[in-house]
Amino acid sequence: MKKQINELLTRYPLLKYSEEKAELALELFVDKLKNGNTLFTAGNGGSGSDAEHIAGELLKGFMSKRELSGEMKNELAEKFGDDGIRLGEKLQQGLPCISLLSHPPLNFAFSNDVDGELCFAQQLFALGREGDVLLGISTSGNARNIMFAFETARIKKIKTVLLTGNRHGLCEKYADIVVPVNESETYKVQELHLPLYHWWCQRIEEEIYG
Repeated sequence: MKKQINELLTRYPLLKYSEEKAELALELFVDKLKNGNTLFTAGNGGSGSDAEHIAGELLKGFMSKRELSGEMKNELAEKFGDDGIRLGEKLQQGLPCISLLSHPPLNFAFSNDVDGELCFAQQLFALGREGDVLLGISTSGNARNIMFAFETARIKKIKTVLLTGNRHGLCEKYADIVVPVNESETYKVQELHLPLYHWWCQRIEEEIYG
């Protein structure tokens, strides 16, 4: 781990501010995913794109191909012939990571019919299980829909991580781990979030798949 974190800090020295909490969050993510739990992600605007980005890196290979086992490839080939061979060659092992932005019809319907600030909370309440983890991304730390999702997570016994800036927003008191970067302007916070979560994805992949 130290080699990768040192490389990250060399490229982005401002992330030294985030190092300790980022490592704690990584340990939580790895522990939960190794146990078969789900990582949920959520955010607004650019942070919403980051939430989707993280899910994309974990649901398929990121730095490695994550090939299926020989046993799985053989089973696919035996059951489905050429189609099975193709599936065995192309499919990659993935981790259960769900972006709470990935269900637009539900989110629009819930916003229209019930309460737009509770869209993430509703999805987490329906999909989340004890032992899962929610990564909420808010550059200001004041996103109320993230706050409501964190409150719901607490009731569901789901661990929470807030990825944020240095403004100490209202979401902080509801998060189990707060990972701040040392910037306050939205675009500067986002510029530091991306290499940080790429490091998370890389380390998660290495820890679980070798």
